[in-house]
Amino acid sequence: MKYTYEQLYIDGEWRKSASGNSMTVVSPIHETPIGVATLAAPSDVDDAVSAAKRALRSPKWAALSIDERADLLDRFADELERNSAERAVLTTVQNGMPIGIANWAEGEGVVNLLRYYTSLIRTLPAEETRPRVDGMGTTIVRREPVGVVAAVVPWNFPQILTMFKVAPALAAGCTVVLKPSPETTLDSFELAAAADRAGLPPGVLNIVTGGPDIGEYFVAHPGVDKVCFTGSTPTGRKISEICGRLLRPVTLELGGKSAAIVLDDADIASVAQGLATSSLLNNGQTCFLSTRILAPETRHDEVVEAVAALASGLTVGDPLDADTQVGPLVSKRQRERVESYIQLGKDSGATLAAGGGRPDQDKGWFVQPTVFGGVSNDARIAREEVFGPVLTVIPYRDVEEAVSIANDSDFGLGGTIWTSDVRKGLDIARRVETGTVGVNFFNLDYGAPFGGIKSSGMGRELGPEGLSAFFQLKSIFLAE
Repeated sequence: MKYTYEQLYIDGEWRKSASGNSMTVVSPIHETPIGVATLAAPSDVDDAVSAAKRALRSPKWAALSIDERADLLDRFADELERNSAERAVLTTVQNGMPIGIANWAEGEGVVNLLRYYTSLIRTLPAEETRPRVDGMGTTIVRREPVGVVAAVVPWNFPQILTMFKVAPALAAGCTVVLKPSPETTLDSFELAAAADRAGLPPGVLNIVTGGPDIGEYFVAHPGVDKVCFTGSTPTGRKISEICGRLLRPVTLELGGKSAAIVLDDADIASVAQGLATSSLLNNGQTCFLSTRILAPETRHDEVVEAVAALASGLTVGDPLDADTQVGPLVSKRQRERVESYIQLGKDSGATLAAGGGRPDQDKGWFVQPTVFGGVSNDARIAREEVFGPVLTVIPYRDVEEAVSIANDSDFGLGGTIWTSDVRKGLDIARRVETGTVGVNFFNLDYGAPFGGIKSSGMGRELGPEGLSAFFQLKSIFLAE
């Protein structure tokens, strides 16, 4: 097989797993094995956390000045840049992401985000001196790394979502133990190899692998100081319960069911083109996508027709082909899950306007981009996260009802407003209950916080706020 990783990366060394077990990675493109990855045992997790704890206090890491740490992380970024294209391909063959997306998100994006945080940390002082409010001296407020970080990442954007956690954690002076998703484990070893080449001290970054059993053992480990998780809401709830019991800080970026509010003055052709990325990015396997499209009753049919034409016109096929816009879903199980929701949509009485089946492909876990019109916001396909290329168009009477429908959701992660009047769109964006929202556009900004409310999670990643999450604050009181 092309990709074989028979060792874990712990304490700066490549070592055999204590479990002696491995898993075969199957590509969703042709349903054939492409690699093998070793599986960690609980004792491997113990070793990785212990290594991270030692590294946290080691002079090789803890004694570095801020500039020295930033220089080291810049070398890490240089190593990641050297194999940017190869890492992008590795994501595509594991999860079906179109290569055009993988190149900028999983390849270049990883490098750019790490460099953003190295730049940010250089300008942030470790301590600030403040005059006391009572006038009786001064107080030094000191930023210190929160400690050993457990980073648990999903399969949909495995490398960039890893860097959402690893980059600010290392910039803050923390150490990290990373557990990738079983579906996309291979790329994590390339991350470790780049860190090793860059000269990160032993134990600063460690990789453990496995499924839910190892994940649960990992996040509850007594040596972990903070947990960062991106994934499903049900799993996030379990992690939150564990961390709450342990009084352990946690950042959770979970599911979404975001709304795209199309106003009556919007140019529908432009809306449809914009929805190609804000609603169908990465084969619909993106948490913040605007998959509920809210259309004025007077223009509902026009919106359905335009979105259906968009979905039907997308190029579905081999995601390694630069012209492909929609690749396969990550696994057979995921395709079956998405198809069950498509059936729910058909059974609900909604109008199937596009897709609804499988494309003409000999192999691969493909699903046609699917659009339903005339959907009620009470329908399961409008309320539950599908995580596939399935869109629902929901009619509304006026703007007040549109905002009400958008906010009538258990989730609050993303959203978009589509209008020819940007000022009006901005006013509505302020009223939507969500962590992020775009007007005529949606794309994450590395310099701004990202995260959700309600069942979409807690805490924020990216921006200075994402760095702050990896510090604990200490106040030192002085009488003069």
